[in-house]
Amino acid sequence: MNNISHSTKNVLLIFFLFIQIILKAQAPVIEKIEPPNWWTGMKWNKVQLMVYGKNLSGLNAEFANKTIKIDQIRFVENPSYVFIDIEIPEDAKAGRYTMMFSNESGTAQVKYDLQKRNFGDNRHQGFTNEDVIYLLMPDRFANSVTSNDYIEGYTDSMQHITAQQRKGGDLQGISDKLNYFNELGITALWITPVIENNTFRSYHGYSATDHYLVDPRLGTNELYKTLVNKAHEKGIKVIMDHVANHISVDHPWMKNLPEPTWINGTVAEHLPANHNKMVFADIYRDSLTIRAVQEGWFTSYMPDLNHQNPFVRNYIIQNTLWWIEFSGVDGIREDTYPYCDQEFMSVWAEAIQNEYPRFTILAEVWTGEPAFLSSYQAESFFPKEYDTKIKSITDFAMRDAYVNFLSGKKNIYHIYNTLSHDFLYPHPEKLVTFVDNHDVGRAMFFADTNIARFKLVYQLLLTTRGIPQIFYGTELGMIQNEDHGTLRKTFPGGFPGDERNAFTAGGRTEYENDIFNFLSKLLHLRKNYKSLSTGKLTHFPPRDDLYVYIKTLDGQTVLNIINASEKSVQFEPERHLPDIGIFKSATELLTDQQLKIDGNLKITVESMTGKMLLLKR
Repeated sequence: MNNISHSTKNVLLIFFLFIQIILKAQAPVIEKIEPPNWWTGMKWNKVQLMVYGKNLSGLNAEFANKTIKIDQIRFVENPSYVFIDIEIPEDAKAGRYTMMFSNESGTAQVKYDLQKRNFGDNRHQGFTNEDVIYLLMPDRFANSVTSNDYIEGYTDSMQHITAQQRKGGDLQGISDKLNYFNELGITALWITPVIENNTFRSYHGYSATDHYLVDPRLGTNELYKTLVNKAHEKGIKVIMDHVANHISVDHPWMKNLPEPTWINGTVAEHLPANHNKMVFADIYRDSLTIRAVQEGWFTSYMPDLNHQNPFVRNYIIQNTLWWIEFSGVDGIREDTYPYCDQEFMSVWAEAIQNEYPRFTILAEVWTGEPAFLSSYQAESFFPKEYDTKIKSITDFAMRDAYVNFLSGKKNIYHIYNTLSHDFLYPHPEKLVTFVDNHDVGRAMFFADTNIARFKLVYQLLLTTRGIPQIFYGTELGMIQNEDHGTLRKTFPGGFPGDERNAFTAGGRTEYENDIFNFLSKLLHLRKNYKSLSTGKLTHFPPRDDLYVYIKTLDGQTVLNIINASEKSVQFEPERHLPDIGIFKSATELLTDQQLKIDGNLKITVESMTGKMLLLKR
């Protein structure tokens, strides 16, 4: 270098500066804007657009006709991103607006759609204890379109592992089975996440790689909206599974983060998962544990989003509102709720409910202790820094009680005892009750094929309190173990080449029809007799494994008798109903048997069976 002349150095320096100028002085390139559109008449009318592209530093932006106002252009260190705050006036008309971008070297134009809202009565209905939720995983339920089973550019390196591979189920498969849900007696579908998961284990949907795109192996955005509309026509609500906590390590963001603080930590250095999620109700809690729970990564392939970053906060809220408005869904099940930033999630829930007052949010809170669970429910009696604004919580306490009874670890008294803790909840009727789901072993596995115990538990699930949830295949008595891939097996008859079709009575085995018919009977009874779903619950301490409870509503009285003992018993109603004399007759709803009531009425209840008596005056 010392041999290079002074003049040569000057030439090189000028050339270097010229190249820098050339590189910098390039027109903006707009590759993506999120959210991709918005709607007129939204309360959330101040939208923050995330603009992704090239040469965005020093960008100017405006809408051609000035109807939509640009409040602020927010630059970040990464020149591939800019955030633009826009305001949509109340009188704005739906249409395609031209958005113009410019810098010193040129301009770019993008069309941005402002759409008209759909205010249909059957949209955003919410769900209540009059509903029964059916949980399914699209990939494992039914495959109606085989042409999308493989799509170029979408890979899954777990395909060689039978339990972990994609099976090909899709949204059209769900749509084609809507009559089946009506036959069974289901009123709401909880569908696990459908957004793009272009990652190494992709079938379950909990590792997003694009927040505004339905995974093309499941279908399209329009097909998802069509499914919701068709479900509504059949009287079935739809619950969207949502993940605010984390993304996939294969998300494009991970190769080019909008900001260094977009996620908590880095792939190389981050906090591990911390499952002390009940720390938020602990009056002696420490800040280090709170940080570890909220910022820890579930796994090294699920980066944890930083909910303290204001751009991330806006992105998540707007993305959620976008899907609700676009699809018309009735509720959200929020995955891994306690691992999120609690202050942010309260703001998130408030924004949703402000826009959609009837909408229901269900928070997954995985703990079997009622005192901890109740602290997560809106308007909780317990001290907590933030009110969640969420009234529906997953009732793992009742789930544990049911499973302990199914497995024989505990008797029926434990179920009674768990229900007696309902004084801890401000809204026990809004808890979502279940025996199994996509993360835990199936009910019949814990029952060890004891069908009698299984039936008793589901009579309890569907006739005590709360919003029951049933996992797909439970109505067939599937027996799979606790391995995630195994318990999430395909539904027989939903896939090409299946030897039989369990969606029909003729395709089910005798064992499966027995379970299906029992559950369907209960579900339709629950629909027909509102006291079973929304009535006041009065129960009596079990004696000798005999559990008795009554549901009453508007003069309708249903008496449930659960004999969990190994022997038949003579049930004497007057021991539980001092005013039994006011009733003249009864119908045993499970068998349609008619009974006359007099002062000496005795009912024989066989071992490990239940009775359900509609009492008539």
